[in-house]
Amino acid sequence: MEAIGEPFACTSMCSFIMDSVADGVFTIDLNWKITYFNRSAELITGVTAEFALGRTCAEVFRTRDCEGACVLKACIERDQRILHRTMTILHKDGTPMQVTISAAPLKDDAGRIIGGVETFRELTGFERPGRAKDDRTTQEFCTRDPYLSDVVRILPQIAESDATVLLLGESGTGKELFARAVHRLSGRSKGPFVAVNCGALPEQLMESELFGYKAGAFTDARKDKPGRFELAEGGTLLLDEIGDLPYSLQAKILRVLQERVYEPLGGVRSIKANVRVVASTNRDLARMVEEGLFRGDLYYRLNVVQFKLPPLRERNQDVPLLVEHFLRLRRGSTPGKQISGVTPEVMRILSRYDYPGNIRELENIIEYACILCPGGLIEAGHLPRHLRPAAPANNGWDMPMSMVEIRLQAAQRAVRRNQGNRNAACRELGITKDTLRRILRNNGEGEE
Repeated sequence: MEAIGEPFACTSMCSFIMDSVADGVFTIDLNWKITYFNRSAELITGVTAEFALGRTCAEVFRTRDCEGACVLKACIERDQRILHRTMTILHKDGTPMQVTISAAPLKDDAGRIIGGVETFRELTGFERPGRAKDDRTTQEFCTRDPYLSDVVRILPQIAESDATVLLLGESGTGKELFARAVHRLSGRSKGPFVAVNCGALPEQLMESELFGYKAGAFTDARKDKPGRFELAEGGTLLLDEIGDLPYSLQAKILRVLQERVYEPLGGVRSIKANVRVVASTNRDLARMVEEGLFRGDLYYRLNVVQFKLPPLRERNQDVPLLVEHFLRLRRGSTPGKQISGVTPEVMRILSRYDYPGNIRELENIIEYACILCPGGLIEAGHLPRHLRPAAPANNGWDMPMSMVEIRLQAAQRAVRRNQGNRNAACRELGITKDTLRRILRNNGEGEE
């Protein structure tokens, strides 16, 4: 009985172990039918093992990569493991999910391939239960960074209030994306979202841009023109690069925030402003206050809720998520191309880069690579030149040469490596001293 029970116990134990791991695990046979589907695979996909068993993996995961870039197919055909590829699958409810996968061929005791095994884990960084009411919004952030994940988690609560939000961070860190998320998750989502760059307009035009003007306020003002505050009525106004706002206008912005009224140029009546203000800047406002370049009262009025968005170099664990996100966006705009992902080498290069331009720079890199890549996986040669691995110095070896020239170069280098000791050079090359002398003589080199 013990001999019969041991294999059964081993099988049960293996199943128990596989159901205990956090990664999704499934196996297929050579007909692509799923033969095993662990508990984590059920939780990640929303698909039960009962439904998955006997169906093809394409039916269960519903990814377009099955058509031309199936990782399991590649590892079975090549008889090798494939590690850490990123791709998008569909949850049972239709929600796209970014996952990282690894695969390997399955073999029997005789070493024959009988199928494949794949492990996968979700990369979105958000637990499905309790997700924000706008799942599309939260998925856009593509982060596993602890601080940024906390910001995303409380963002719906912040959005539901009407508090002013101040977003700090370097250029390209996604400040406008967060501002739009605050608007989209708020009760003002049906109203307009209006953005104005405070550093992009001349000082003399800024006041009329923000508050509008009345006909006759100045030469050529033939009719009333609404300002950005009026255009954002009932919605959200993003004051981007507010650190560049002229000092003379800062008091008027403060009045809007405190009293909820403003006056257009040439106007005689105050207008009520039903607008939620979000401000952003890449400058150090606290230091500007100390230096007298920014009003302290405006700074503290803006700084009700502050989020400082970290640069990408401090959250490089998010690079794979962002790469897949940008690839998914590009797939819809590059008809005729089936770009399934990036090679492990490219992912290593992208994960180690510092990104002075932050997320915006990574998006541009992916767009450039998609233009050069004909299809399949993006390789290092498709990246911008400054990211490509440096080519090893060839010292002329790949130039067309005759056998005489090749022998001469080999002899000269052997002599140099041995500090001019020709006997040592001969031993290294496996030739006689007369042969070495004859080779060097072809270049006019005689006895020392």
